[in-house]
Amino acid sequence: MTLIAIAESERQYDERLLQRLQANREELAERIARATPRDGTVEPLEGLVLARLSSPSTPLPSVAEPSFCVIAQGRKEVFVEHSRYEYDPFHYLLATVELPRFSRVIEASPERPYLSLTLRLEPSQVTAVLLSAGYVPRRSSARALDVSPLDERLLDAVVRLVRLLDTPEEAPVLMPLVTQEIIYRLLVGEQGRRLCHLALRGGMPSEIASAVSYLRRHLSEPLRVERLARELGMSVSSLHHHFKAVTGLSPLQYLKQLRLQEARHLMLNDGLDATSAAFRVGYQDVSHFNRDYRNLFGLPPARDMQRLRQELESLAVSKD
Repeated sequence: MTLIAIAESERQYDERLLQRLQANREELAERIARATPRDGTVEPLEGLVLARLSSPSTPLPSVAEPSFCVIAQGRKEVFVEHSRYEYDPFHYLLATVELPRFSRVIEASPERPYLSLTLRLEPSQVTAVLLSAGYVPRRSSARALDVSPLDERLLDAVVRLVRLLDTPEEAPVLMPLVTQEIIYRLLVGEQGRRLCHLALRGGMPSEIASAVSYLRRHLSEPLRVERLARELGMSVSSLHHHFKAVTGLSPLQYLKQLRLQEARHLMLNDGLDATSAAFRVGYQDVSHFNRDYRNLFGLPPARDMQRLRQELESLAVSKD
């Protein structure tokens, strides 16, 4: 075969690959749009969350679960402390440790709504795939959240996962298999080291995961870093270093953001006032709580609640 013929063959292959990628992106968007006829989120299969939004959003706080996130249409940005991550239909986001974050949709319209998919990742699933593939989880201080290009094989597996919405009777059998393939594709991709955070009892990531779990269980209690480090078998300096390397936050910063987000949830959903919410999550000084709250959310508690309730009312009216 001549060089010209080889070059032509490669060009045709690239064209077919691009066409297949585009067809998969279009199918993914069409299926998610069909499953989410209105703005909001749905969980049609356990562990699979679909979202739709018809306009850009304001930054909203949340705690990122270990998950694999794909956008079919639109764009989104995520903030963890001082780091910003943006992704779109050509990139995916992987989170491997529960992280306080802010996120907002930055590209969406009624004609082309934001459409996305989130697949929750269970540590046991990840560990099983790692072991089946012959990988030994190693210590890793890779940041627990990042964005990478979405390649054709990973996208193809995602589309096959969403196709199961049309055959829910097959989902109990096929969804675990497709999920295993997605985990494997992530493992052999550029985020493989990060995925090892989810391996059970596998080096430093499991110690940081234990620290995260401890802080969430003892949300309202005073933080004694020395005690936490001792329980994990680490020095205080080592705990700080590895915790910040993985989460981007110190243990104290992480706990503060968890407390403030929980207080916001209590005020918005349970009707607590700022003072009650502050004491419930472990603050002893209400003025300190108000200052921290405004620094994180941009408004004092009362004004933030007023704004959030107005946004929720507007969303309810638009759905009607």
